Amino acid sequence: MDRPETPNQRRSLLMRETVSSADQNTVSSRSYRLQRFLRGLLLVVVLIVACQTTTTLHAQEKTGPERIVDVGVSLSPPFVMVDDGQYSGLAIELWEDIAKDLNLQSNYRSYQTFRELVDATAASDIDIAVTNLTITKAREERIDFTQPWFDAGLRIMVRADQGVDIRAVIAGLMDSGHFGAYAWLAIIILGATLAVTLFDRRFDPDFPKRWRDGIAESFYTVMSVATSGKPARRKSLTGWLGRIWAAAWLMCGVAVLSYITASVTSVMTMLSLNNQISNLSDLPGKTIGVFSGSTAEDYVREVGMMFQAFPSIESAVASLRKKDVAAIVADAPVLEYYQHNNPNSAVEVVGPIFEPDKYGFALNPGNPLTEAVTLELLEGKENDLIEKLRADYFGR
Repeated sequence: MDRPETPNQRRSLLMRETVSSADQNTVSSRSYRLQRFLRGLLLVVVLIVACQTTTTLHAQEKTGPERIVDVGVSLSPPFVMVDDGQYSGLAIELWEDIAKDLNLQSNYRSYQTFRELVDATAASDIDIAVTNLTITKAREERIDFTQPWFDAGLRIMVRADQGVDIRAVIAGLMDSGHFGAYAWLAIIILGATLAVTLFDRRFDPDFPKRWRDGIAESFYTVMSVATSGKPARRKSLTGWLGRIWAAAWLMCGVAVLSYITASVTSVMTMLSLNNQISNLSDLPGKTIGVFSGSTAEDYVREVGMMFQAFPSIESAVASLRKKDVAAIVADAPVLEYYQHNNPNSAVEVVGPIFEPDKYGFALNPGNPLTEAVTLELLEGKENDLIEKLRADYFGR
């Protein structure tokens, strides 16, 4: 038979039960925190793996397997240049960066003119056209363009020395009818020379007796009056009547001198104004040089200007310097780059930009690369790649 518990025993038993319950709660709390930590750690690991997987998939989707693409180019410094078979330039550097991101290998094909390049793109002979190709409605109807990546427009290149030469002055005098008046003046001068010779032979005992010497002396006297307005030193041979005659002849000489000076000056001024080209309004009536298949050729044809097409800027400048054409109309960046890199070429770019336009890469219709290249161009604008390339080639 058990003995009844004393109060002290009951208190001791109660304390042991309380301690045991507290220990159990502590163990449960630690286990719960450990479980939460492990779950959080697992979640972090899952997120890291997911991010890496997404990045890898995105890279694979962006680049895909390596692919060879046919790239058409047309030489147009500073956008497309070639040296020992290696292509370079602003457009080439931009395309090479895009091709690297898209895991593309370029097989370059060169075309002499933009027209040939556009035709090859439209016929799917090449995958993409890389140069400073202007986006136009007519081209857009045949080929696909990417996002524009360069703002440009047309400007004018002229000879640095737009002065007037003697041949132009003579031609201007003939066209204006002054040569007819000069012919009459020459006849008058010859008549006056003969009259002075006869007069002096009769009244001046010191006048040369030989006709050759006498005519030379009289011609000198007449031309002194005609060209300088001042008579040669002569003694009075017939008194006051001779002086009046000399004064009248002096007035005629001054008038002749004034007429010749005014006519030549007016012709030179007219030629200078007509030959001086500083903006678009000075072009009508002149033969303009353009590049074959360019938007400049389309523009001058549309406005009805006379033009001559050239395959390259070098051939166009050579014709300009020989005065076969009065000016060159072409893309402003191309003309500015040529002038900057050829300071001794005796040409200069004048006037503001007109007919502003934009450059883009061109692809054959329906090419799936169009969207991918456009996205790369947008990325190139966002990370200032295009602006850095512009600064490298144009310094601004």
